[in-house]
Amino acid sequence: MTTFTEKFLDQTKKVIDRIPPDSVEKVVQILRATRDAGGRLFIVGSGGGAGHASHAVCDFRKIAGFEAYCPTDNVSELTARINDDGWETAIANYLKGSRINSKDCVLVFSVGGGSEEKSISVNLIHAVRTAKEVGAKVVGIVGRDGGYTARNSDACVIIPTLDRSTVTAHTEAIQAVIWHLIIAHPEIQIHPMKWESTK
Repeated sequence: MTTFTEKFLDQTKKVIDRIPPDSVEKVVQILRATRDAGGRLFIVGSGGGAGHASHAVCDFRKIAGFEAYCPTDNVSELTARINDDGWETAIANYLKGSRINSKDCVLVFSVGGGSEEKSISVNLIHAVRTAKEVGAKVVGIVGRDGGYTARNSDACVIIPTLDRSTVTAHTEAIQAVIWHLIIAHPEIQIHPMKWESTK
């Protein structure tokens, strides 16, 4: 009899095998071009995506030399914007306050990528729109069919859905694998990681 653990790990392998490597490489090239042009990287997400964004900003700054920011890291500003303007525009207004421009890039972490029809992750939809309005690049690492992010990004890695009952768990787990892949990519990494450089 197969245990849940065996099933989950087996599905994880299969999901990873179905990710097109060229979609990751396209994200890498856009991120590299953003850094080379002196652009900034804004990493956004809600829930688990916000957690990924916070961790990823650390690595993109420290290991990859990006000027990177996570809007949800500043709790005072985030909650002030939510309180005064509403959750749906909180991240978009952070981007506007940061004077996002055509040299910049927004990286989205989301399970579904946002859906206006279902009113899910509307805050991320507004963030993507704000970026596109000024000509900034948008890249995503998302699940399901990618939603609004996939349809409106310049490059997007879609984590395939193998089992609807574990779509969030698989998406958020594999998002971490993909962005760590990106950080370790020779086109992105410029500083050594501690354990790799320690004998």
